[in-house]
Amino acid sequence: DGTHRGAYKISEECHNRGLRISVAGIPKTIDNDIGLIDRSFGFMTAVSEATRAIAAARVEATCNKPNGIGIVKLMGRSAGFLAAYATLASQDVDLCLVPEIPIVLHGPHGILSHIDHVLEQKGHAVIVVAEGAGEELLGESTQTDAGGNRLLPPIGEFLTKQIKQHFQESNREATVKYIDPSYMVRSVPADASDSYMCMTLAHAAAHGCMAGFTGFTVGLINNRTVMVPIPALAKSSPRSMNANGRTWERVQAITGQPNPTCSPDCTPSPHPPPYK
Repeated sequence: DGTHRGAYKISEECHNRGLRISVAGIPKTIDNDIGLIDRSFGFMTAVSEATRAIAAARVEATCNKPNGIGIVKLMGRSAGFLAAYATLASQDVDLCLVPEIPIVLHGPHGILSHIDHVLEQKGHAVIVVAEGAGEELLGESTQTDAGGNRLLPPIGEFLTKQIKQHFQESNREATVKYIDPSYMVRSVPADASDSYMCMTLAHAAAHGCMAGFTGFTVGLINNRTVMVPIPALAKSSPRSMNANGRTWERVQAITGQPNPTCSPDCTPSPHPPPYK
């Protein structure tokens, strides 16, 4: 949305100067956290590539018994869409951690207890964590990068350390493999679906400009190509995944992980489904 805000300022200046210039945007982010639109182009390609990293983590985990654990860190500063969708697409994940859901380490609803349950049943575990998860444990960083974005705490390394320490304290053997595909997830050629989507969005932007519109962006809304005023898009961004929504319910059904918002007297989530 920062790029779009800049584009809108350019469109306003062109209007103030009486310049016949149209400014159009096409929203794009791998985090898929842009408001109003169904999804940003390239997101599903990134999900597909993320599942390859998850598959590698599963191989590492299953080949390092007993108690082999594979951890994959994926992009997602303030929204866990990529981690959640990759979890659902892979079907191999036993624990998914996202910024929208607080991480609880210890106790009956803690992730360490859940990992123990998974290992008892399967002998290995696969974990996916979004880069923005766990700030309630590590705290928010006060440092920023060159672009002004707040630096995120190292949740992947922290999680790896906590799991290793958990097994050392109980004198159990465990092999933890940590995979950070980073920019590899978003640096691959677009798949056919995203390529087609890019074409339709480009056409819509060009049509809007030729029709005399400016200060707008294009995206899919209810699977229809729509022109949206940039201020409306920027105002609704970034968005987060609904912690009580259907997507997250599906993730929990796949992973069998505990619900950290569960009341103290409720029953912890069951073991993962037997077909895994």
